[in-house]
Amino acid sequence: MTTKVQGVVARVAGEPAPLEQIVLDDPGPGEVLVRVLASGVCHTDLHFQMGHYGPDTLPVLMGHEGAGVVEAVGPGVQQPKVGDYVVLAWRAPCGQCRFCRVGLPHLCAASLNAEPRQRSPEGDVIPTIMGLGTFATHTVVAALQAVPIPRGVPPEQASLIGCGVMTGLGAVFYTAGVRAGSTVAVFGSGAVGTSVIQGARLARAAKVIAVDLEPRKLDWARQFGATHTVNARDGDPVAQIKELTDGFGVDYAFEAVGSPKVLSQALESRDLAGVAVLIGVPGADAQIEFPAQKFFGMGGSLRVSWYGDCLPTRDFPLLAQMYLRGELLLDELITRKIALDEVQSALSRWSGVRPSARSSRSVPDQCRKRAPAR
Repeated sequence: MTTKVQGVVARVAGEPAPLEQIVLDDPGPGEVLVRVLASGVCHTDLHFQMGHYGPDTLPVLMGHEGAGVVEAVGPGVQQPKVGDYVVLAWRAPCGQCRFCRVGLPHLCAASLNAEPRQRSPEGDVIPTIMGLGTFATHTVVAALQAVPIPRGVPPEQASLIGCGVMTGLGAVFYTAGVRAGSTVAVFGSGAVGTSVIQGARLARAAKVIAVDLEPRKLDWARQFGATHTVNARDGDPVAQIKELTDGFGVDYAFEAVGSPKVLSQALESRDLAGVAVLIGVPGADAQIEFPAQKFFGMGGSLRVSWYGDCLPTRDFPLLAQMYLRGELLLDELITRKIALDEVQSALSRWSGVRPSARSSRSVPDQCRKRAPAR
C-alpha cells in the first residue's frame, strides 16, 4: 500500500526546490511512518539545495529537524508505538559496529536509516536528507530515529531539539565537558551557537563570551545567557577575549561557523591547556592552518563535535524536560512560522534563489515550519 504525500524536493543545484507530490511506501521491518507536525529550516538544507555537498546528493527530499506523530510501524517494531509523539534524530546507533561494541555508540559507524520509501509518481526513488526528509507531510524513518518525548513540548519547539539545539548543548556537556566556574567563548551566534551559549549557562560557566559580526545576533546571545559579547568588526576578537579574561584566554572555545579563519581565532583565544571544539561544518575546500609550535606550546586540545556526541534516545527526553522546567529556552529560537509551501521563501532569505511558481501549493495548517534565528 502507498500514501500520497507532499514534500519539498531539491533536484538541480542552485535551483528552487518546489513542493511536489510524492508516493510514500509503507514502512518496512524496523521502520515507522511519521506524520510531520513541524520542522526547522536549517542552513544545512540550503547547502544540499545549492549542491555544496556534491552533485551526487541530488535529488533529495529536504528537511532534517522534525517532530511529529507515529502513524504506522513496520514488522518487528516494538518502540515507538502508533500514536507516540516523537522527535526525529539523524543518527541512531546500530549497536553492532566497532564503536557500539566498545561502548561508544555516539561514534556509531553504521547509523540506522530506513530504506528510501519516497518515490516520484513515475516511480523514481527520492533519497532524504540525513535519512529524514522532514519538509514533507509524512516521512518514513528507522524506528530508533523516532524518539518519544512528552507532549507538553509544542511541535515547533520540539523539532529544534532534533538537530541544532542538541548539537550545541551536547558540544558543551559531552564533547567539551565544560566545568562550573569556567570561562567560555562561542564564535558564531546562530541557532547552534546560541545553543552552545545556553549549554554553558546551564553548566554554570562563570563567563560566557559570544563572538559575532552582527549586533542583532549578539543581542540574541545575551538573551540566551552570554555574559559578554564581542563584535569581531570592532577589532581582533582574540585580543578582545583576552582583555575580558585578565589576559589569559578562555578555558573552552567553540567554533560554530565552519570557517578555518574563525577556528584559528578560537584556538588562539584559549588559555593554556584550553579546549577548542569545532562544531561548524567546513566547506569541501577548507584548509586548517595554525602554527604547530604555538599549538604545542598552548597545550590543551582541539576536538570535533559530531551531533554534540549525543545519544538521542537518552538526550532528547532530557532536553524536553529541561524545556518544561523552564531551564532550556526554545520559544525564543522561533523567529517565524511558515507553511510547507513557503520553505523555499525561507531558504531564499539566505541564498537569493527565488521560489518557483510550482512552490505555491497549500498544505494543511498543522504542517508548520519555522525560520530559525541564524
